[in-house]
Amino acid sequence: MLLRIDLVNTDISLKHINKLAIPALISGISEPILSLTDAAIVGNIDIHATESLAAVGIVTTFLSMLIWVLGQTRSAISSIVSQYVGANQLDKIKNLPAQAIYIITSLSILIVISTYPFAQNIFKLYNASDLILDYSIDYYRIRVFGFPFTLFTIAVFGAFRGLQNTFYPMIIAIIGASANIVLDIILVYGISDFIPAMNIKGAAYASVIAQLIMAIFSIYYLLKKTPIPLKLSFPFNKEINKFIIMILNLFVRTLALNATLYFATRFATGYGAAYIATYTIAINLWFFAAFFIDGYASAGNILSGKLFGGKEYSLLLKLSNKLIKYAIIIGVILALVGAVFYYPIGRLFSKDPEVLALFYNSFWIILVMQPLCSLAFIFDGMFKGLGKMKSLRNVLLFSTFVVFIPILFWLDSLGYKLHGIFTALTFWILARGIPLIIKFRKIFIPLSQNN
Repeated sequence: MLLRIDLVNTDISLKHINKLAIPALISGISEPILSLTDAAIVGNIDIHATESLAAVGIVTTFLSMLIWVLGQTRSAISSIVSQYVGANQLDKIKNLPAQAIYIITSLSILIVISTYPFAQNIFKLYNASDLILDYSIDYYRIRVFGFPFTLFTIAVFGAFRGLQNTFYPMIIAIIGASANIVLDIILVYGISDFIPAMNIKGAAYASVIAQLIMAIFSIYYLLKKTPIPLKLSFPFNKEINKFIIMILNLFVRTLALNATLYFATRFATGYGAAYIATYTIAINLWFFAAFFIDGYASAGNILSGKLFGGKEYSLLLKLSNKLIKYAIIIGVILALVGAVFYYPIGRLFSKDPEVLALFYNSFWIILVMQPLCSLAFIFDGMFKGLGKMKSLRNVLLFSTFVVFIPILFWLDSLGYKLHGIFTALTFWILARGIPLIIKFRKIFIPLSQNN
């Protein structure tokens, strides 16, 4: 049975926003859950746990960079599809998602081929050395083979979002995350007399298998539940140029985003094994919160694209006002939950006393950041839905190279170490969110009055 698409009325009630946001939230945290599960399991092995945890953190940062650079297809596909849904012209772009999926999957395979031989050189750039470097190479050379499956799944999720549906991506994500947790326990620790303990390599294999499972279910649900075909057809859709321009702008934006993560990871690694292990725990929890908030950002993405396509500017402005309120509430809730479970969270990921001491001394900054992150990510989602990728590009370039990097180097020179990294990230988030809110209101308050 094909999913139903409402082409007439756009509901922006809290109930409808939650109907989109909660499934998107669950599907969105699937990728950080893969990394968090690897970190939690690997951080508690009996042999070189701290070095293994550090390696997972370094590789996760690099893979996140690759996923965010090419995974922007989801936003571009979602934006175009949702706008055509809003204009009641879906038939005009039905072949676009398949074309986009084939392009991005082909690029991902080229990246696997081009990075695999140079894993040692790549992770030396992150200051990895000795055992941490060896573990990083081992982990990456297995886990990178899941990269094409991840990008394929992300692109399919974009098609579902454009169709105003987040339910099936949620189902796919639950299946993948559950498989990863079970496989992590089996392959990392092993089963006596049946499967040997594979330690960090087992975590990598578990992630790859889980990513393959998600890709298979993505194919099934897209073909069975939507009118979108996966068969590649020519000529290229007329919107392919718009899609490529969006991707290029998001590509530059994501390079800036990953410059932030690169410098943060490089500095943390340079402070020593305990520091990068602590940073790994904190940044993966930050990723988890970011993807949690992304559920509501996705609702903003989906609904803003449809409202913009239907020229419903008054409703679009009302949607933004509601999402600002929800973002602050969600950010505060995340911060409070983190505060309540402050010490158990640390012990979940490591038993190393030095790592735990560093974590407890710095994790509070991540929690304080959450309401600010919520606002920035919500408006990120809305601007992606509107297709205004150039604005997102410019904001990230400014926040990274004018705000984050200078503050990071300054605080490092003062000896703040992890406090310096997380403080610089806080200012980076402020520089991302405030300009988007101002620009959005400057554009759509006049349009809503005319509307």
